[in-house]
Amino acid sequence: MGFNIVLIEPEIPNNTGNIGRLALATDSKLHLVRPFGFEIDDKRLKRAGLDYWQYLSPSIYENISDFFSLHADKKMAFFSSHGKKEHWSIEFEEDMFLIFGKESVGLSKDITEKNTDKLYRIPLYNSRIRSLNLANSVSIAVYEGLRQIR
Repeated sequence: MGFNIVLIEPEIPNNTGNIGRLALATDSKLHLVRPFGFEIDDKRLKRAGLDYWQYLSPSIYENISDFFSLHADKKMAFFSSHGKKEHWSIEFEEDMFLIFGKESVGLSKDITEKNTDKLYRIPLYNSRIRSLNLANSVSIAVYEGLRQIR
């Protein structure tokens, strides 16, 4: 019943570990696109994923081109603070790809410009906040999607 959660160039192992745990809890598949800001065997990654990381089999791609060449025909939603549409307007489907950028800068301009029709934001209601934590954003999107398809 889950989704394909895609992290493009994740930088913080704790976020990736938490998202891995979320993927397992929601029967979703985790996809990781290099380069990473950590080693895949980082203790912090596994600590955040607890003892669940052993049950997770993330798909790992050497770069964004490899990822898109394999999945170009799939339904995707891209998440960015630059999106014009809110995340709850996505028409979620099982197994769709939910794409998230790296913690420091989000998705590249190239990706956002090529996918403006599939670019969504999670609304923020305080102007002092630029963005949410990546693991929180993924959780919000995944559970909104599950709510819709149930």
